[in-house]
Amino acid sequence: MNPRERRAARHQPPTIDTEATPRPRRRKAPITVDQVINTALDVIATEGYEALTMRRLAGALDTGPASLYAHVVNKADLDELLIGRLCAELVLPEPDPAAWREQVRDVCTQIRDQYLKFPGISRAALAMAPTDLEIVRVSEGMLAILLAGGVAPQAAAWAIDALLLYVAAYCLETSIARQRSASDDTAWVLGRDELLRRFTALPADTFPHTTRHAAELTAGEGHDRFDFTLALMINGLAHR
Repeated sequence: MNPRERRAARHQPPTIDTEATPRPRRRKAPITVDQVINTALDVIATEGYEALTMRRLAGALDTGPASLYAHVVNKADLDELLIGRLCAELVLPEPDPAAWREQVRDVCTQIRDQYLKFPGISRAALAMAPTDLEIVRVSEGMLAILLAGGVAPQAAAWAIDALLLYVAAYCLETSIARQRSASDDTAWVLGRDELLRRFTALPADTFPHTTRHAAELTAGEGHDRFDFTLALMINGLAHR
């Protein structure tokens, strides 16, 4: 069965095995795509995206890796299903020309919050050529907002790509930082006070700007930098 046929098979009712003689490790009910997605998200939530392999997922589903390929084409296909599930949770506004900046910012913030629930999952969104309808729905909604705000179609198309890349990269970095901070050996390196101390301890004649503006370089709480960068990108569109 080729990838297209497997994708189409998702829309067909599951085939129930009618054999009377049970086999070792046979499940009482067939696996569904929703179960695959739910289980994969559970693995990521507890162990991180890097822990998610087809073998690990099969173990969590109490089946063999080969049986997963009746539901997903490959790992890239699974990634798209996962991102599609997260996109299904997003609420898209009716485009408002007077509030398009706030609307785009809100959609990006929703995506950020979904990604951060599952450590490292934004890596799955990178280099993706999406066909999942929920992912396309989000892209369509963002495009509608930007066009309503008077952004030219080409600029809007590329802006969506840039915004989604930034959100994914921001969330991936945040997940990595949180993972590293869980280690006693590296937590102190990631703290603002330690970074500030290191910057101000540099030789001022070699790094005059870094030592002078160490406070600015290490400033920001929570998602301050995220909000700043989104505003920078969105306002740049407004000035085009």
